[in-house]
Amino acid sequence: MRQALCGLLVLAALVAASRVDPASAQAGAAPPFVFTGIPDQDESRLVERFGRVAAYLEGRLGVPVKYIPVKNYPAAVTAFTNGQVQLAWFGGFTGVQARRAVPGSAAIAQGAEDAAFKTYLIANVRTGLKPSADLPPAIAGRTFTFGSRASTSGRLMPEYFIRQAFPGKTPEQVFARVGFSGDHSRTIQLVQSGAFEVGAVDYAVWDLDAKAGKVDLGAVTVIWESPTFPDYQWTVRGDVDARYGAGFTERLRAALIGIADPAILEPFGRSKFVPVDNAAYDSLIKVGASTGLLD
Repeated sequence: MRQALCGLLVLAALVAASRVDPASAQAGAAPPFVFTGIPDQDESRLVERFGRVAAYLEGRLGVPVKYIPVKNYPAAVTAFTNGQVQLAWFGGFTGVQARRAVPGSAAIAQGAEDAAFKTYLIANVRTGLKPSADLPPAIAGRTFTFGSRASTSGRLMPEYFIRQAFPGKTPEQVFARVGFSGDHSRTIQLVQSGAFEVGAVDYAVWDLDAKAGKVDLGAVTVIWESPTFPDYQWTVRGDVDARYGAGFTERLRAALIGIADPAILEPFGRSKFVPVDNAAYDSLIKVGASTGLLD
C-alpha cells in the first residue's frame, strides 16, 4: 500500500512538473531581444521613449524585449559590435561605423524626417550673431562646441560644412576654442549659458527641447540651418534570423514602420518610421573619409 501511494505521489509530481505556464514557455522559446540607442539627448527622455518601444516590440514580436542604456555614442557601437545588443537606434555616422564592424548588419527603418535631416548652428545672443542663409563667416574666432565626437548632426556634418566655408582650415584653426558636449541637449545648455558662444545641434532635439520649455530663446538663437543629409536609423545585426527564426528581420522592420502611437513617435521627434537600406548612407561614408573621421 505504501509503495503504491509513493508511486502515485511521484506520478503526480511528474505531471505537475510537465505543466509549463504558456507565458513562461513563450518567454523561454528565445533569448531576450536586446536593443539600445545613442544617448543624443536628455537621459529621462531616452528612458521614456525606448521603454515604450520595448513594450511595443515585445507585443508585436512575441519575444522578451529589453532596452539597455549606454553612456556615449562609441559605447552604442561597441554594444552592437560585440553582440550585447541586436538592434540599435543609431545616428547616420554611428550606423555606418557599426555596419562596417558587423558584416551582414542592415539599416531597416528610419524616421520619415531622417532622409533629409539638418544641423542648426546656434549662438548665444550676446555674440550679436544674426540668422544667415549662408554659414556666417563671423563665427570664426568664437568658442565653439560640437555634440558627441561621433555625432552626425552634431559633429560629422557641421565639421564638413565648416571646412567647406573655411577652405584649408580645421575647426581648431577656425575657432578660438573647440569643445565636445557629448549630446545635443547639453550643447544647447552650454551655448545658452555662455560657456560656448556657438554650437552645432540636431534640429529635432532643438525643437523637442524648445517645446519642452528647456530653451531660453532670449539667450540662445538659431543662426544657420545646414543643407540636408541622411541621419538616424534602426540597424539590426545580420544574425537575428538565426537566433529568433526565419523572417524575424522582416517582422521587426514591419513592426517599426507600423508604429503609429504618438506617445512613441513624439519623444523621437518623428512623424513615422519608413523602410531604408544601407545604401541610403553612402554619402556619409564619403564625408567621413573626406574629414578624416572614418578610416
